[in-house]
Amino acid sequence: MRFLYKGLSGLFIIILLLSFLAPVQSANANVAVSAHSAILMDEESGRVIYEVNAHEKNRIASITKIMTAILAIESGKMGETVKISSNAFGTEGSSLYLKEGEKIKLEDLVYGLMLRSGNDAAVAISEKVGGSLDGFVWMMNQKAEEIGMKNTNFSNPHGLDNTNNHYSTAYDMALLTRYAMQNKTYVKIAGTKVHRVPNSTEQWDYVWKNKNRLLTQLYEYCTGGKTGFTKLAKRTLVTTATKNQHDLIAVTLNGPDDWNDHIQMYESAFKEYKPTEILPEGLVKDMKNKTYRGHVYIKKDFSYPLTKEERKLVNVKMKLLKPQKAWKDKRKIPEVIGKASIYLDGKKIGSRSIFYGETKESFKHQSFQSTWAELFEAVLGIKSNG
Repeated sequence: MRFLYKGLSGLFIIILLLSFLAPVQSANANVAVSAHSAILMDEESGRVIYEVNAHEKNRIASITKIMTAILAIESGKMGETVKISSNAFGTEGSSLYLKEGEKIKLEDLVYGLMLRSGNDAAVAISEKVGGSLDGFVWMMNQKAEEIGMKNTNFSNPHGLDNTNNHYSTAYDMALLTRYAMQNKTYVKIAGTKVHRVPNSTEQWDYVWKNKNRLLTQLYEYCTGGKTGFTKLAKRTLVTTATKNQHDLIAVTLNGPDDWNDHIQMYESAFKEYKPTEILPEGLVKDMKNKTYRGHVYIKKDFSYPLTKEERKLVNVKMKLLKPQKAWKDKRKIPEVIGKASIYLDGKKIGSRSIFYGETKESFKHQSFQSTWAELFEAVLGIKSNG
């Protein structure tokens, strides 16, 4: 371990050079999509692995319904009954063919929304959750702002081309999907292949099969998503996929060959990138300072998708507060006593707070000492020279 002492604002800095891990050699060179806009994002870290016109505003068609679905799920009303209004009944385009006055659970409407892209379901959901369609649209844009969708504006809950002020970007839709995938109910619904629903007005049940062919037929690693199409937006598609515990999100806008676009992006990334734990959680044991020894730990690990070449270009810099005389009373030591910053090829990709205290049993009590020794040997060429 290297210690660099600097008299800056009462700080001393520990710089740990961890060159075992993360150029950024991108999967871009191996991918050429048909879509006008596309993005492939790592779900855990948010790293953009591949992109084409990812921040360009475009019509998005029915992938809009990802926002409609997550707002319905978060409303706490999924078990409540919805009475289909004349407004919902009369919605054009893709439909569940719900009847005016029919009663159906909100949860089942969300299944119909996601699996069959029902525009009538979208309006019924918006009226139930937002009080009105306009009220729900306001909620959509508030949530978009909260998530960080800076180039998005919603004007309806379904994505029909009935206004000119309804748009997003491939990047923003990936952000939305990343947010939605944190919700277990959304994950379950988006990944459902077939859903059966009681029909309150007929003797037969609704049986809805998912339109996402990547999920149902074409790609074994697909875990969910949403299809879309209008005459102006053309084909739009959001999907998620997992292989070897690596979770990815793909978005294409105006993609005539979108099924293959997504498969190509996924396969290239799964081949080139591996989720890599850069900073483990748990106790940092290799501390020379007596105050910190045995008491400094990371609460949450930091992982990042890296190519083999990139693993040589990662370093972690830790900054710790300089111990004070008053700290002889351990009760006066702050809980957060530093910060670890992670860099890939000189660019900061993340950070973790460094805590003082006793680690919880759930933390991995992993010593950094052996790891650092191996890393520095590798950097100095000791191992390669025998």
